[in-house]
Amino acid sequence: MTQRRDFLKHAGTAAIGAATLSAPAIVRAQAPIKWRLQTYAGPALAEHVIKPSIDAFNKAANGAMEIELYTADQLVPQGELFRAVQKGTIDAAQSDDDSMAAPIDTAIFAAYFPLASRYSLDVPALWNWYGLDKIWKEAYDEVPNVTWLSTGAWDPCNLATTKPINSLADLKGLRLYTFPTGGRFLQRLGVVPVTLPYEDVQVAIQTGELDGVAWSGITEVYTVGWADVTKYYLTNNISGAWAGSYIANTEKWNAVPEHLQTLFKLCMDSSHYYRQHWYWWGEAHYRTQGGKLKLTTIPEAEWKAVETEAHVFWDEIAKKSPRSAKVVEILKDYAKIMEQAGPPYRFS
Repeated sequence: MTQRRDFLKHAGTAAIGAATLSAPAIVRAQAPIKWRLQTYAGPALAEHVIKPSIDAFNKAANGAMEIELYTADQLVPQGELFRAVQKGTIDAAQSDDDSMAAPIDTAIFAAYFPLASRYSLDVPALWNWYGLDKIWKEAYDEVPNVTWLSTGAWDPCNLATTKPINSLADLKGLRLYTFPTGGRFLQRLGVVPVTLPYEDVQVAIQTGELDGVAWSGITEVYTVGWADVTKYYLTNNISGAWAGSYIANTEKWNAVPEHLQTLFKLCMDSSHYYRQHWYWWGEAHYRTQGGKLKLTTIPEAEWKAVETEAHVFWDEIAKKSPRSAKVVEILKDYAKIMEQAGPPYRFS
């Protein structure tokens, strides 16, 4: 009887313990992290340059985080984009440092720094293998509450115009929509750079306020509708690839769990990769099968003057700061290596 009472006592205790262990845990649902991210791109272009990667992120985050994507000027004007991220008005941005007015001395090298690249692969090579990533991080670390995340390549910078360009003389007096640094350089060739809200560009070309754009390659000219209001496309370009960055509000970035930070980095890389093949396809496709624009070319011997002027511009920018001088040195070293490597890296 004593053994039986002891057994029943222990059995009851074990049953209570088992019941306690098997009771379902009460899980408190945590509200998903929500971000607002604005891109420099208009709606049609955003469908390619960022939306697929953001859609993928939202799906993979599985409710833990959601990014709302806004297009050019939708929440804040492009020129106020950096400050909006810094203040936390929006959480992140995709843009070149130049046109969003990032207060860093390397911003001038973003977007279309003249003749700094020939092909889109030059940009990730320079940032990942020649040290520009470290320089960008160093520059952004000096600015409070904004974190630089990544830089990748877009398309080249050619001219789509309502007037034919067959020589450097034809550039003089052209009113073109372009990026800040690209515009400063084109002024040396006689171009008049014009700043307008992105959504007003097409109408401005139709009304004659603009003679065209020096904003992109031919893929974007067709994608956003500018091929419908211009007639000519100059095959010479002032840059082989646009360099654009992702930035985030530092407080908001640090509040994101590490696994979601990693997921976002993977999605940025996915976006970079998509643009590499989309633009590579598009630049050839629309030149040969677009049908809306007539291609013109400035003879190579004459275009050499533009390349010479670009290097003069480089040397002027190098004097702005020690870090600018370091970037220019890297660009010069990279150009020499590419020329020494020969085809397909550089063709004489």
